[in-house]
Amino acid sequence: MSDAIRPSRTAGPASALRVSFEFFPPKTEEMETALWSCVERLAPLSPSFVSVTYGAGGATRERTHATLARILDETSLKPAAHLTCVGASRAEVDEVVRGYRDIGVRHVVALRGDPPTGVGTAFTPHPHGYATSTDLVAGVRRIGDFEVSVSAYPEKHPESASFDQDIDALKAKIDAGATRAITQFFFENDVYLRYLDRVRAKGIHIPIVPGLVPVQNFRQTASFAKKTGASVPAWLAARFEGLDDDPATRRLVAAAVAAEQALDLVDRGVTDFHFYTMNKADLVFAICHMLGLRPQPAQKAA
Repeated sequence: MSDAIRPSRTAGPASALRVSFEFFPPKTEEMETALWSCVERLAPLSPSFVSVTYGAGGATRERTHATLARILDETSLKPAAHLTCVGASRAEVDEVVRGYRDIGVRHVVALRGDPPTGVGTAFTPHPHGYATSTDLVAGVRRIGDFEVSVSAYPEKHPESASFDQDIDALKAKIDAGATRAITQFFFENDVYLRYLDRVRAKGIHIPIVPGLVPVQNFRQTASFAKKTGASVPAWLAARFEGLDDDPATRRLVAAAVAAEQALDLVDRGVTDFHFYTMNKADLVFAICHMLGLRPQPAQKAA
């Protein structure tokens, strides 16, 4: 193990490692409580930013906006607002972006979004909407000087005909103004590192941040992975075999698997991580602890 790469067990905010967390807006009072418990648990780890997901439909957009506003009002965290092309005209999407800008959001995660008919079905853009994530990135940058993150696919997007086509699509988003890419989750680190080699060879030099998902429920994760083109290795299935009715052991295994993956990436020179939290803090907090991150006193926004 290289001490120059892996942080010490007492590493704090001065560590070279940077983490960010994804949350989703709550639909119920119970989910609201769970979300803010998660935020309060993870905020002291001083993430670079936290992102809040977004879905089609007015109610979901309003929940995203309300969650972002509360993060800005009650914490010192820097929120990133997800935004998609789904189910809205350009004028409506632009209004959402201006609303984010007006409350103080300066970072947008621009995505095409999943078809309303479900992941894996054909995407049909709104007749007056943004047709692609590239168009959306350009639209966001026209409205304001936002930092813009986009998606990247180490095993290529399931709708892309080839890796070259997929990387060309990423390059187009960068040319439109994207400043960071966050990957779909993966479980084999070689998959991510080979992808990184591919995009760097194409002249892409923005950060390509690995997205990691602690496996809260193996069956659900495997099902979602199948729809999004992410492979689930046999060794991972074996780790969770027989644990469907044993949530306590499943959590221990999930923490061990995710920490092992993250620590291996650190050993191989990776310094940035984006965690898909599913609004549950304990596994993510444990992994960050294993990475050497320690809580710092939380401060309210001025």
